[in-house]
Amino acid sequence: MLIRKPIFPGVIELNFQAGEVLGCNVYLVYDQDEWILIDIGYEETVDDYIEIIRQLDFPISRCKTLVATHADVDHIQGLAKAKQLLKTSVTGHPNAVKPLRDGDTLITLAEIEAQNLKLAMPPVDVEHQVNDGDIINVGNIELEVWHTPGHTDSQLAFRHGDVLLSGDNIYRDGCIGAIDAHHGSDIKAFVKSLERIRDSDVKWLAPSHGPIFRNDKDLLNRTIDRLRGYLKMADFGTLADSWPLMDQWDDEVAEGILPEGLVPPKP
Repeated sequence: MLIRKPIFPGVIELNFQAGEVLGCNVYLVYDQDEWILIDIGYEETVDDYIEIIRQLDFPISRCKTLVATHADVDHIQGLAKAKQLLKTSVTGHPNAVKPLRDGDTLITLAEIEAQNLKLAMPPVDVEHQVNDGDIINVGNIELEVWHTPGHTDSQLAFRHGDVLLSGDNIYRDGCIGAIDAHHGSDIKAFVKSLERIRDSDVKWLAPSHGPIFRNDKDLLNRTIDRLRGYLKMADFGTLADSWPLMDQWDDEVAEGILPEGLVPPKP
């Protein structure tokens, strides 16, 4: 048997427990004999995680539900397999229901043709839908559901006392979950979600990738400022509000302005 290494009361992160990174962060939240998993990662690592859970002496039959933080393949490809092995249910945001049920390879980013990426996305039903403000009970633990859209429209985070299991909202280096129009990213919503995290009294952020870190307002402010800048950048295409350069170009064309030092040839 393994000695449990909780990172917070009632919370084990399975990669940290294993001493090696097998995939995205998978949080096992438990009280007494009841437990849940928040995310499961890729299908190929499901057996590894379940074996760790067995060796931690958690009753396999007492998995209350499998929670999807959002519907991206690196978080949920293994849901169908884990659900079958653990004989349990799946919980997620209403916006995650259809892509998970359909096994949608585009919205989940399982298939990116331009990068020659094509992963299986086994379909899985979501029995329990949760929204902002809902509570997920695990024994006597109450997880408060936060809907934090931006990275995707289904992104969830979960508050447990001073800790926020914060999904793909922000990482210790100030990076954020990928912004991609194909899976429901929204820059303005992302800013609001990060402001909510920044302004909360949560002390610790436990993300879906990488190490746990303190809720640092300066870090959040730098990231929010950078993200706001994306709203005026062509880099982010249809997700940007505008491209100020094109307004400048309109004026310069109307006024016949060329760069200083550029002398056009005579007709």
